[in-house]
Amino acid sequence: MYVLIKDLPQHIGQEVTLRGWLYNKRGHKKLRFLILRDGTGLCQAVCFRPDLDEAAWNAADQATQETSLEVTGVVNPVDEEHHAPGGVELAVGSVRLVQVPADDYPITPKEHGVDFLMRNRHLWLRSQRQWHLIRLRNEVIFALRKFYYDRGFVCFDSPILTGAIGESAGSLFELEYFDLGSAYLAQTGQLYQEAAIMAHRNTFCFGPTFRAEKSKTRKHLTEFWMLEAEMAYCSHDESLQLQEDMVVYVVRWCLEQCGDALAEVGRDLAPLERAAEGRFERLLYRDAVKLLQKKGSDIQFGEDLGAPEETILGAEFDRPVFVCNYPRAVKAFYMKRNPDDPETVLCADLIATEDHGEIIGGSAREDDIDLLMERIAQEGLPAESYEWYLDLRRYGSVPHAGFGLGLERLVKYVGGLPHIREACCFPRMMEKLYP
Repeated sequence: MYVLIKDLPQHIGQEVTLRGWLYNKRGHKKLRFLILRDGTGLCQAVCFRPDLDEAAWNAADQATQETSLEVTGVVNPVDEEHHAPGGVELAVGSVRLVQVPADDYPITPKEHGVDFLMRNRHLWLRSQRQWHLIRLRNEVIFALRKFYYDRGFVCFDSPILTGAIGESAGSLFELEYFDLGSAYLAQTGQLYQEAAIMAHRNTFCFGPTFRAEKSKTRKHLTEFWMLEAEMAYCSHDESLQLQEDMVVYVVRWCLEQCGDALAEVGRDLAPLERAAEGRFERLLYRDAVKLLQKKGSDIQFGEDLGAPEETILGAEFDRPVFVCNYPRAVKAFYMKRNPDDPETVLCADLIATEDHGEIIGGSAREDDIDLLMERIAQEGLPAESYEWYLDLRRYGSVPHAGFGLGLERLVKYVGGLPHIREACCFPRMMEKLYP
């Protein structure tokens, strides 16, 4: 009977067969301890020479790290003091090798440098830390989708290839699109979500986005996944509340569902437990500048917050904080002018604690067509590329708002990771394209 390692506790006393890979091995004289993994967990399989025929014993001896194999045996409970994974082990009766690597496995239990591990990322994924991190990412994705599904949002897929600039022309990946001229890898799906909400009211998209930013920080990728939500008849304050509710929901979900993963990566749970309570501070940009200046920053009004400023603010609060209403000049053309402070726009960035920086950016969207056209002209954008976007203001324009969440940044925050490269399977950075 073939079973998965995660299900072994349900088969105490039964003979089962595991299909997997050899994670590690140790032994002496008449004993061999095979640590097996099968994609669902780890299991210790005990080979006792008197219980095995010659072929099975030799197979156990020949198996090297990452050998693929089938092992049959009886499932036995193990005392807690033996620290067996899952509280059970396999008393082996037979071993069948599927494939024995011809060469030594490159990634051994010893320490390896980051460059080596990144070049062997396709193999590094098998390590326990990376295994837990990808499962943590999976749970974050599931929690996000469930959050929006339970609230009646429609998933509306936006295109990857686009002719409209969503953020900054300086960070576009450009390519030739047949005879139609230039196309760009999408920086955002937001503009298309604004079209979608006029049909479905509340929508979100979740997919890859691209930024050709020449940045080598611990928080930047050139390709990353972003969840973007848009809501018709929604105020800026209502959007902020939804953002907070979303983060609280995901953090609570991970605390409940991912205890083993968070423990494996050494996550301090206290910051997450505080975030799970909600009540995120809302700090005006003008006040943030004053606070930063008191803390020794030389930032001036009109400048965007960078990583050093985000670090200072993240250390000042015990849970994520919204920095609201940035100067219009440093934000995107589609953000709504603040009627109470025309130098600024109705927007916010959510800054996480512990030096994880910005994880969400959002705003009310400019629904006045004249003001929107003025901003498009100021940015020097080709008006003809945005005619369809302006149509959304010509035919049934309504107040609306939305935001974008960087998935890898959220996973980095939830996992307490030192670098964003561990928050995705095959990170794309300025200097990393292989494998």
